Amino acid sequence: MARTSRRQPNSYRGGRVVGNLAYDYSYAERRERRAPQPAPERREEFIRPPQRREKAAVRPRVRERQRVSGVLTLGFAALAALIVVVLMSYAQLTSISAEVVSMQKELKSLDAEHVALLTQYERTYDLETVKAAAAATGMSKPSSSQISYIDLSAPDSVELCQTQGVSVLSRVFTSLGQGVCSVVEYFS
Repeated sequence: MARTSRRQPNSYRGGRVVGNLAYDYSYAERRERRAPQPAPERREEFIRPPQRREKAAVRPRVRERQRVSGVLTLGFAALAALIVVVLMSYAQLTSISAEVVSMQKELKSLDAEHVALLTQYERTYDLETVKAAAAATGMSKPSSSQISYIDLSAPDSVELCQTQGVSVLSRVFTSLGQGVCSVVEYFS
């Protein structure tokens, strides 16, 4: 049923206002003083039962076929390629990490072996061990007849001896040969 509303004399319904918007506190008293109006006669009418409307058969709405954008397809392909690259880099990182761990274990074992070999090496240079090894092979200290001394107190001197009669042609070939040898030595 439609709802009808009577307009209140002082109600504001938006729009243009004529007069004052202040509350009228004496409105309720004036309404009570007014003479009661007789109720309108009710006519008896035949009340029809509400008619049910049959809904028309609703056809399913079919959406139009939409096309996939080429840029969107390329974007998804690029994203998939990037994901594959990231996964492969993680796989490489994992394998490299495993190699690093195995090499660290090997380094620890080699450090332990290094310490053992260094200890053995130092034992071979123990003075008592050297004396025992020398005595076992028949070595002995040199006698005074086997010792000779060289006097190096004199200043250094050099004597240059040249062969007489070297031709100019042989000196040119010699200098060319030395130049070629120095170039070959430089590049090798």
